[in-house]
Amino acid sequence: MTDLPPPDASLPAPDGAPAPVDPDRLRAEAAEFRTIFEQVRTEVGRVMVGQVGVIEAVLTALFAGGNVLLEGVPGLGKTELVKALSKVLDLDFKRIQFTPDLMPADIVGTQVMSADEHGQYRFEFRQGPIFTQLLLADEINRASPKTQSALLETMQEGSVTTSGTRYVLEQPFFVMATQNPLEQEGTYPLPEAQLDRFLFKVNVPLPDRAELNEIVGRTILKQPIDPAQILDSAAILRHRRTLNNVVVTDAVRDYAVRLVLSTHPQAVLAQGEAGEAVTRYVKAGASPRAAQSLIKAARVRALAEGRPHAAFEDVAHFAPAVLQHRVLLNYDGQADDVSVPDLIADLTKSLPERAA
Repeated sequence: MTDLPPPDASLPAPDGAPAPVDPDRLRAEAAEFRTIFEQVRTEVGRVMVGQVGVIEAVLTALFAGGNVLLEGVPGLGKTELVKALSKVLDLDFKRIQFTPDLMPADIVGTQVMSADEHGQYRFEFRQGPIFTQLLLADEINRASPKTQSALLETMQEGSVTTSGTRYVLEQPFFVMATQNPLEQEGTYPLPEAQLDRFLFKVNVPLPDRAELNEIVGRTILKQPIDPAQILDSAAILRHRRTLNNVVVTDAVRDYAVRLVLSTHPQAVLAQGEAGEAVTRYVKAGASPRAAQSLIKAARVRALAEGRPHAAFEDVAHFAPAVLQHRVLLNYDGQADDVSVPDLIADLTKSLPERAA
């Protein structure tokens, strides 16, 4: 186990920084989290063939308290992934199939009139499928923007407000939304404000020959696998609190900030950082929420690696998943079919870890 890094004096310490935590306790917590993370990843992997990167990203977002947008063609096991997570983590699971005629009340619930034993009529709230812990929003871009917006408050605040009453959802609450990149007829692209609510956007690849053979063997020729429970709600929330103790030095924090700024053409021209591709192809860069997401993801990855401190590599590892849906291409970028994940990957390679 590596030692904790020394304090970084290159930047002033942020106001309201938490009190120092015992280094031995931090190492013990990191070792425990690494063991648990690997157990959960292995157990989910018994159901999901391949897709190692997807499983890692989904687990990272769940522990970080974020949400994930998966993009891939149908039939890649996205529903099975959420089902496996619900069993391994002992969480309630529900699925919503988004369609053009879906209304917000179909998601959050609605007021219905009922009569009591005395014949008195009253309104009562019937909860919708959003009242769960793991929510699969399947093909989210097939619903209208009005219906898509019904998820905004829930994803950000973990609550639902209807008829002036606020309902707090049981934690942990996690949304995994999917969209099909091929069929765009009859779809409504997610607005930038809603895309920004997703911690990650992950592209789900097609399985290779060996993985496809294994999928057919597991699902058709053998008995289905029933994964074992590893964690529960209380344990997940306890591990989330552990993330607050992961050390993030000033240099690592500043690297995440500069990486986000390097996606903005205006900032690139002003600071002379990043490359020509940003000023040529990017219309708008990532929001401040992206910098927060980079740090959250870096903390989870550090613990998953058994380290009680975040490193530059932790920030760079999840940079494409954090930034690709927050960076908007201009006309030239769309015309030249620029790959945003590749653009982000180039930024992480060219951006120096420490400011000059």
